[in-house]
Amino acid sequence: MGDEEMPRVINFMASVLERVAETNDRFSHVQKISMFDGLTRPTISVQSYLERIFKYANCSPSCFIVAYIYLDRFSQRHPLLPITSFNVHRLLITSVLLSAKFMDDIFYNNGYYAKVGGISRKEMNLLEVDLLFGIGFQLNVTPTTFHTYCSYLQTEMLQLEIPMPLKIDNQKYCSIDIDDESV
Repeated sequence: MGDEEMPRVINFMASVLERVAETNDRFSHVQKISMFDGLTRPTISVQSYLERIFKYANCSPSCFIVAYIYLDRFSQRHPLLPITSFNVHRLLITSVLLSAKFMDDIFYNNGYYAKVGGISRKEMNLLEVDLLFGIGFQLNVTPTTFHTYCSYLQTEMLQLEIPMPLKIDNQKYCSIDIDDESV
């Protein structure tokens, strides 16, 4: 990983999303297939995939929280398209792409994210549009919503009793230094 510390939000998100995907895999008979679904499960774990995205995409840690919020919005709007082990990777790279474009001052183009995510540029473009429509173009995240999701992810990790520092450093990973209501 080099000199840069992996933000704990990556571990939190990976743990939650892996559990959600495993649970939803058991109920695959109630889901529809979407363009996010692969024909097979990727061999890379959600944890490793998120670490890869963090390493190469240079997104802010806050970007990952917002990406998680987008995934939750998508799931709520499309209950017949749950997050599974067949689609979690494509949903992740797409939600991080949207979050970086919306949140960060500097971000890479879709072709670069496609390489990081292991998909084609054409597929990345299609997934971006599909996720935008899937969340109804609701990209804005209020500071209250942002902090609620930070707290949720932290609580999830406490319940798992993983032996690691469990306190999210709010100054580093979950703080917003702006005065308006958007992140």
